[in-house]
Amino acid sequence: MDAKILIESFAEFARSKNVDRPTMIRILEDVFRAMIRKKFETDENFDVTINADKGDLEIFRIREIVDDNSEDIWDFDKISLTEARKIEPDFEIGEEVYEQIELEEFGRRAVQMARQTLIQKIKDLEKDILYNKYEEQVGEIISAEVYQILGREILLIDGEGNELILPKGEQIPKDRFRKGDTVKAIVHRVDMMNGNPKVILSRTSPVFLERLFENEVPEVYDGLITIIKIVREPGERAKVAVESYDDRIDPVGACVGMKGSRIHAIVRELQNENIDVINYTDNLDLYVSRALSPAKVSSISINPDTKRISVFLKPDQVSLAIGKGGHNIKLASRLVGYEIDVFRELNEYEEEDVDLAEFSDEIDEWIIDELKKTGLDTAKSVLALTKEDLTRRTELEEETIDEIFRILKTEFEQ
Repeated sequence: MDAKILIESFAEFARSKNVDRPTMIRILEDVFRAMIRKKFETDENFDVTINADKGDLEIFRIREIVDDNSEDIWDFDKISLTEARKIEPDFEIGEEVYEQIELEEFGRRAVQMARQTLIQKIKDLEKDILYNKYEEQVGEIISAEVYQILGREILLIDGEGNELILPKGEQIPKDRFRKGDTVKAIVHRVDMMNGNPKVILSRTSPVFLERLFENEVPEVYDGLITIIKIVREPGERAKVAVESYDDRIDPVGACVGMKGSRIHAIVRELQNENIDVINYTDNLDLYVSRALSPAKVSSISINPDTKRISVFLKPDQVSLAIGKGGHNIKLASRLVGYEIDVFRELNEYEEEDVDLAEFSDEIDEWIIDELKKTGLDTAKSVLALTKEDLTRRTELEEETIDEIFRILKTEFEQ
């Protein structure tokens, strides 16, 4: 392989990857100078000229002519008068000799090594380009095509043939993809694994939902509406706190759109994830009430020292506040930054009921707390449920639930 083919093949790749010309020339020069150092031990007195557009390479060795008996005759940048006149008969002492070195003079093995080095440099450059490209896109939405589905991850291909990874943990539980499908996701992070860039995508990140709002709601994209915070249980429910500094703009209405037109597009992309858009406020009581939507709160008690909030609701509102699988209350707690405890308001017919706190001498405190987290704060509210209901709503073991029922029933039998 001659220099022209080497240079042209590298230049073609570099241009396809949008590598700037100075970088391309620097890499080529580094490779050829490494060849020079291998053969001559130094490249200090060599001039390397590369024309990447034409594939031309010129290497000149520059040496000063000295007398045949000079002590400097063995220096790397000196040449004896006799040797110089073999090149050009009219050379004189003190002049400089520019001797052109052809690539073939380095030997076939050296040229082959230069080719391997260039290939490696190309691969390294490609990795750097890929890493830098996606490092700049972290947090941005991209579309890629599924080309292989594995147990723990999905492999995708971007428009340039680069491999991207969507791990199982970054997929919405309801996601079902087939080979050839186009997938939207955000660039979550870019890792370097053994020198190779690994681009990780995500569909579960709150940032993904934020970017979808920017795409669907022009006021969010333009900065007229600010997204204060997003919390998600991917595929199940999300709460988005929004705010507008322009009193003329209703931030919730703008995000939802006419008859839900804007929010529906986002919901479909997120596999029917239920999205609550909430108007942010500095009034914590009002913020908590909005966060627990669709439940209607009767009263609130805030303890800033313990970062806990007690919320009192009518019996028919408790299940709404907790939500399916407890998602609503969990997300509301994360949104406002406080632990929320739900309590039922007793009506006149429930006055003979007994608060669970009264059983602290028989039931462990942590068990009572676990029940209260699901809105069960009285004995009758617990007994109104079946064993299966209580198992599903809490993380308590069946033996513990049996014991709770026994203790509470004994109270009313007495």
